[in-house]
Amino acid sequence: MNLAALQNLNNARVLVVGDVMLDRYWHGDTGRISPEAPVPVVKVSSLDDKAGGAANVAKNIAHLDGKVGLLGLIGQDDNGRKLNNILADENIDSQLVSVEQLPTIAKMRVISRHQQVVRLDMEEQFLPEHSALLTEKLEQVIDAYEYVLFSDYNKGALANISEMIAIAKRAGKTVLIDPKLSDLSLYRGADFITPNLNEFKLAGGDVSSEAAITQSARQLISEAGINAMLLTRSEHGMSLISEDEKHDFPAQVLEVSDVTGAGDTVIATLTTMLGAGMNAKDAVEMANLAAGIVVGKLGAATVTPEELSAKLSQFLKETGEHYQAPFEDVLQHISFAKQNGEKIVFTNGCFDILHAGHVRYLAQAKSMGDRLVVGLNNDESISRLKGVDRPINPLSERAMVISALASVDWVIPFGKEVEGDTPANLIATISPDVLVKGGDYKVEEIAGADHVLAQGGQVEVLSFLDGCSTSNIIKKARLSKG
Repeated sequence: MNLAALQNLNNARVLVVGDVMLDRYWHGDTGRISPEAPVPVVKVSSLDDKAGGAANVAKNIAHLDGKVGLLGLIGQDDNGRKLNNILADENIDSQLVSVEQLPTIAKMRVISRHQQVVRLDMEEQFLPEHSALLTEKLEQVIDAYEYVLFSDYNKGALANISEMIAIAKRAGKTVLIDPKLSDLSLYRGADFITPNLNEFKLAGGDVSSEAAITQSARQLISEAGINAMLLTRSEHGMSLISEDEKHDFPAQVLEVSDVTGAGDTVIATLTTMLGAGMNAKDAVEMANLAAGIVVGKLGAATVTPEELSAKLSQFLKETGEHYQAPFEDVLQHISFAKQNGEKIVFTNGCFDILHAGHVRYLAQAKSMGDRLVVGLNNDESISRLKGVDRPINPLSERAMVISALASVDWVIPFGKEVEGDTPANLIATISPDVLVKGGDYKVEEIAGADHVLAQGGQVEVLSFLDGCSTSNIIKKARLSKG
């Protein structure tokens, strides 16, 4: 597999069209049974609102660094406004169409001790005339995208799906569909369709044997005028089936916490990887790995490029490749991690020549939280601080080496002349939970410490490993050369 595609995720330009929803989660503990009825009493302690349905598909693409737009239908209500606000925070170009009289689809779940107690659905079926509004919007925005992904939850937004597909194909777009309808001919013209096993059977698929699955899948897509089917098969993994090929991918998860949204992750990852330049087989393999990651999480979760890279560690050992988030995406990745409640640690330095002291120091810093961000002085900054003969290694190479360490999640440069040679501005932008500095500094002397403390964070000073110094290494090298 060519992992270089992970560095090209920004190239994926995907328009998601479908049934959007607001997922609401009430979390609390259960300690007694209600005296009014034999039901558990959940004392609610927190509420989480998340993008659901087609909006969750778009969120998955955004978290994989794809450029994503979203079309869907909402009501003129508080839930619709809340969903719009969530999407704005998720780096999704959403253009939701609001309709009168019908509510925004909302799924409300009560969660206690990591178990779902009850789900409440607020929804009404959207009408064909509402779907026609999406069709008009699709024609207006489609030229900005290369891939069109239809996420069908059979709530009415895609009542005009056949016409929408025809519009996308006339515009030369690759079309992928997560289906809900048993009549696959309504999806005629699609390049990929991703039914689960139950949807496959409802469409007429035969699951009595592997040969039957292959034969009936080929018959279904041939009759429906669809190029290929990615059949998701739960604990049996998934199969990519076309007219003349079949590739099977075993399930990648050992323990399942929640399958909610796993299908969204599969089609989102498949589309993003195709948009990044992967061939279909490799893109499906990545989607399979992503599914294995996401079902190990609670709720409709997402997968990040860093998680996919870690999952592919067996390939990385063979090739020496690793994923490094593009500098311009790091701030967005940090924002996503904060939304997930992860604790962010920040440290900084030149890291011109990596040595044992650096490795130990960064490992200690990472142990203080969930994610470690390393701010790297850019080349001009190091020259101002260390002299014109520094750095020894340019920024791109220093970043590559540092990001390869297991303790480091993200690397981001700083040190533009207008900002100065301290990371104070960068720290103010990131607002880490923990700021770590190496040496014998007092807290008040550390750049950015005032901001972190004012935000309720903590500042830690770590000692360096005795005898380890980049300057000493350079001095020894020059003496040896002399």
